[in-house]
Amino acid sequence: MTASHITHLECTTTGEKVEAGTLHNLSPAGSPLFARYNLDALKGRLTPDSFAGRDAGFWRYRELLPVRDAANIASLGEVFTPLVPLRGIGSGTVVVKDEGRLPTGSFKARGLGVAISMAKELGVTRIAIPTNGNAGAATAAYATRAGIESYVFCPDDTPQTNVRETALQGGKVWRVNGMIDDCGKIVHQGEEAMGWFNVATLREPYRVEGKKTMGFELAEQLGWELPDAIFYPTGGGTGLIGMWKAFDELEAVGLIGPKRPRMIAVQAAGCAPIVRAFAAGEDRAERWENASTAAAGIRVPAAIGDFLILRALRESGGFAIAVEEEEIFDARARIAGEEGLLLCPEGAAPVAAYLKALENGLIGKDERTIIFNCGNGLKYPMPDHSRTLDMHAPIDWESFA
Repeated sequence: MTASHITHLECTTTGEKVEAGTLHNLSPAGSPLFARYNLDALKGRLTPDSFAGRDAGFWRYRELLPVRDAANIASLGEVFTPLVPLRGIGSGTVVVKDEGRLPTGSFKARGLGVAISMAKELGVTRIAIPTNGNAGAATAAYATRAGIESYVFCPDDTPQTNVRETALQGGKVWRVNGMIDDCGKIVHQGEEAMGWFNVATLREPYRVEGKKTMGFELAEQLGWELPDAIFYPTGGGTGLIGMWKAFDELEAVGLIGPKRPRMIAVQAAGCAPIVRAFAAGEDRAERWENASTAAAGIRVPAAIGDFLILRALRESGGFAIAVEEEEIFDARARIAGEEGLLLCPEGAAPVAAYLKALENGLIGKDERTIIFNCGNGLKYPMPDHSRTLDMHAPIDWESFA
């Protein structure tokens, strides 16, 4: 057994308790469910020394994860994702947490790895998901690992690499002439007809549990201290919500103190419902019509967890910020050319946002800042700056300079 201390599920709007050992999507009130744990029992018992000798990766935090039977864990060799300082920005105070090193090349491995393991534990044999790309790949890989059938629906302009890796890893993939929330409607409509379990963002309780391990891991890597600020690329916002939950759990068991980072949600100017709602002082975000950005992972017109994202931003003293397409790709080129680190477009967006926030006085150069790169940059189209050389012609060496 895993020593999981899960006790129950809880509605994020009403606080109503729901049994943890049965299959659930949303709460009876139609809101996301959070897993709750016996934190009092872990206080003083779960210490930094508790993790010595455990394998790296998110299952090392098993007491605070929901899977009870280790035989149900679907693993693909998860690892700690590295912290890479940016030497040319922030004088060493800005660090990228590179989630592209995880299985399937993105942080989606965290949420889907845990959610699918729980689905196996609860007897699910077929799952379905709407995705902008990386979540589909993670779903297919972990579902195949767990012996579960997977159905994946994505917008028809989803990057080819994502679509093809999803299919190659066993997922049944459909391209849809719509946005991710349109794909979500199809998944919901098919629940009864197809008998699949819906693992869309925050529509089941356990993806957020996997994503919160970013917060656990970050705290451990920083010596059980938290940074001053976190810039996070925000679509559905599961990771931002999960980390905010993780910090409360870590404090409750005594692993960290009350200090919290400012949480900063980063969106593209062509799809910025959270930015608009934050600026207007709203608790919910209206759907963003005609959403458009090449950073597909943050092209989410409407997020079911919008109120949880906005709550975390305000409780932390953070903010929401949007960046233009040109800023995103300028930041990607700069970090690749100056630092040797290839970011995905969604991961370049927080770099662009940091530079904009620095210029506008929203962040200080001395603030210890973490930027999340959510996926492997090799999955995305890149400009071709190569040149050709005729091996049969004389070489003009001066032209190489």
